[in-house]
Amino acid sequence: MELLRIGVVGCGAIGREHIDRITNRLSGGKVVAVSDLFVEGAHKVGEPLGATVYSNSADLVNDPDVDAVICTTPGFAHQETVMQALEAGKPIFCEKPLTTSAEESLEIVEAEMAGGKKLVQVGFMRRFDQSYQQVKEMLDSGEFGAPLYLKCTHWNPSVDDNYDTEMAVTDTAIHEIDILHWLVNDDYESAQVMMPRQTSDKHPELKDPQLMFLRCKSGLIAMIEVFVNCKFGYDINCQIVCENGVIDLPKPSFPTYRKAGGMTTPIEQSWKKRFIQAYDVEIQDWIDATRKGEVHGPDAWDGLIANLTADALVASQKTGEIVPIQAGERPEFYK
Repeated sequence: MELLRIGVVGCGAIGREHIDRITNRLSGGKVVAVSDLFVEGAHKVGEPLGATVYSNSADLVNDPDVDAVICTTPGFAHQETVMQALEAGKPIFCEKPLTTSAEESLEIVEAEMAGGKKLVQVGFMRRFDQSYQQVKEMLDSGEFGAPLYLKCTHWNPSVDDNYDTEMAVTDTAIHEIDILHWLVNDDYESAQVMMPRQTSDKHPELKDPQLMFLRCKSGLIAMIEVFVNCKFGYDINCQIVCENGVIDLPKPSFPTYRKAGGMTTPIEQSWKKRFIQAYDVEIQDWIDATRKGEVHGPDAWDGLIANLTADALVASQKTGEIVPIQAGERPEFYK
């Protein structure tokens, strides 16, 4: 089978990382075109590969030598590129979030269904992380009974001063929003945010930490702790309490050592290192599925669900009240 000829829209950090993994670590794909509004940056990335360089996404998407597209631009620019790919009938991998509003994501869903073929995959890479997949297999086995409630943490050592309260949902908890309902095979019904005592290490425009509660249609409640100035490291935890047992998310392996009268187990400091293998597996799976004309990962409907849930959490940030999530049933097209 011939290589999948890929065009990458957006040559920033994530774009460069995907280009590097496709070129140097993965199989079955080749980057043949790149685009960025910052054309100099696109030339710097594309020329060593012999890739065609564009200054806009439309020209890249419509290049007849491009079979499929990866979009890594900022979230506000995603919809334009995704819609261009749908119009051209080309598969597209879009980094999260699918868009920055539920309205824009719904437009993508409607356009994709009107075209009659699934073409969109959203970059929620945790579904491809080995530890989450192990938990998913255990839950799906039925041995633990029905999941009753779960609690998870998203801790980060620090954030920049431009990180605001809403970003705790839209940039941070958005990963938990996607992975949790996938783990338990359930849909969200309502959302609520509570603000505990605030850390003195945050800047004035940021509320940190935050406790987020998501109630599912089955009655299951998920609690997400977001603490982005915790100082000690990047720490992702998840515990699911079921009828017949409890499942804890495995942690990355680090040696435990004894020194200076104490015993220490290091904690990962970088989100990139924590999930680098998941990114590799995710993009390799996308390449393999796309070559078969299939979509295996999170789809446009999942992107819409994430937007609707994030909107409800952001609304609750302002009031502390329970906010309903009205997504409707997953269309047959996306089952």
